[in-house]
Amino acid sequence: MKAQAEALQSIMDPLQAASPTMDPVTKIAAADFTSTQRRVGTYDWSTIGADLDATGCAVLEKLLTPHECEDIASLYLHEEHFRSHIHMARHGFGKGEYRYFKYPLPSLIGDLRAALYSQIVTFANNWNDRMNIDARYPKEHADYLKRCHDAGQVRPTPLLLQYTPGDFNCLHQDLYGDLAFPLQVTILLSDPNRDFTGGEFVLTEQRPRMQSRVEVVSLQQGDAVVFAVHNRPVQGTKGTYRVNLRHGVSRVRSGRRHTLGIIFHDAK
Repeated sequence: MKAQAEALQSIMDPLQAASPTMDPVTKIAAADFTSTQRRVGTYDWSTIGADLDATGCAVLEKLLTPHECEDIASLYLHEEHFRSHIHMARHGFGKGEYRYFKYPLPSLIGDLRAALYSQIVTFANNWNDRMNIDARYPKEHADYLKRCHDAGQVRPTPLLLQYTPGDFNCLHQDLYGDLAFPLQVTILLSDPNRDFTGGEFVLTEQRPRMQSRVEVVSLQQGDAVVFAVHNRPVQGTKGTYRVNLRHGVSRVRSGRRHTLGIIFHDAK
């Protein structure tokens, strides 16, 4: 863990040294794919894969710096970066709001999407093999997006969510069409020790002929959680079976909570 932390710090130091007078969009755009790929590559992906197999989720600590978190969260008020604005209560999704980014994505967000995909695509293909699902995913995210766009799923799905006191997100699955990548990522942008209370990330797992299992994932500012979108394989005494997962956010008790959602398939 110490070696990983030192490696991450060496990559992030140049980013933190960016001019404090630079506006958030410029700083986010200043990120380059190579450094983002190196940052993502420093994590122990074999352990992450084992965690995903065991519980359907895995945490990447300190994926973003506090400055990056604040810069991304500050975009929320600038409508020019987004294609739509959703108020959850109007649709029965919960209480709170979120905005979907439009293309082109801010560079750091687009680079994270591509770099994370390249690491987790192996797990996705392994899961489909174990669940006897025919679909296989290409190594590069750009190739998978082309597949989505050819199927009519052309709207970007990365989103920025905002919660205030009393807000929550009902249990759900982020499915936007026939094509759905089986893993996604959420990054906590706010500091739970300073900015808000409550608002825990919750994952439920519905198991055949058994009661549902609940996983509450504790996150700090900049931490990311990788988790199953819909189904995952579980090894039972008589072979592999599928479990159905949903995720949500518990009620925010005080303050304001921002998160970045990175979904790898696009929407119709």
